[in-house]
Amino acid sequence: MGIFSPGPAKPGPAAASGATPPNPRRRSTDGPAGLSIVAKDLTIAGDLQAAGIIRVEGRIIGSVHSADQVLVSDGGVIEGDVVAREAVIAGRVHGSIQAGERVELQASAVVHGDIVTRRLLVQEGGTVNGAVRMDSVNGQQSTVNGKSHNGATQSAGTANGNPAERERLTIVG
Repeated sequence: MGIFSPGPAKPGPAAASGATPPNPRRRSTDGPAGLSIVAKDLTIAGDLQAAGIIRVEGRIIGSVHSADQVLVSDGGVIEGDVVAREAVIAGRVHGSIQAGERVELQASAVVHGDIVTRRLLVQEGGTVNGAVRMDSVNGQQSTVNGKSHNGATQSAGTANGNPAERERLTIVG
């Protein structure tokens, strides 16, 4: 029986060949990771932890841990620490942000706390009231524009010669 018809379902060309056409615009949901959304009218008092993406449009009073991404929309608020692989902030965070890969602060972002990450993108208007630390990669001291933390200038690239690691701090504006 078909879903929208009283008769039996008729096999189409995809069903006849036994293959379903791939949809490149859709993410795979086969794995454990998914999307968790905290809606605009929702306030969560407590810690939040997920394996997939966490999108905050409302308010969280507690820490947020994600194995993948934490997205804070414009108007979203986190009153606690954020720990994730990647964090994209357009709202407010009152706590530290620790991201293994990168942090992006959009123009409307306000962060009251420290940021620890390998790469940082701050759009014009994004605000950080705290310390920013670019973690070292493979035990090498991190650099910004060829200068290490002690002020010594390195040759082009980092100590391992990787030019992709040379400029990890990006300010857009």
